Amino acid sequence: MSGKRKKEPSPGDEVSWKSHGSEARGKVEKKVTKRTKEAGRTVSASPDDPQYVVRSDKSGKKAVHKPSALRKRKDAS
Repeated sequence: MSGKRKKEPSPGDEVSWKSHGSEARGKVEKKVTKRTKEAGRTVSASPDDPQYVVRSDKSGKKAVHKPSALRKRKDAS
């Protein structure tokens, strides 16, 4: 048993996340599995603790989030 509760997002998935008290929406661009610089900050990711680069639909800017912060959008087409 893997212990994962939810399926992790994949590149191209439309997701939402909490941002400054409201909900942001966007698309997953890539999975990060090593320490690297993304979206203007250093991301401490690993194969066992990945993070995801997402691009906001509203601003067009990139952000990086842990999978627990992202929800797949049910209204995505």
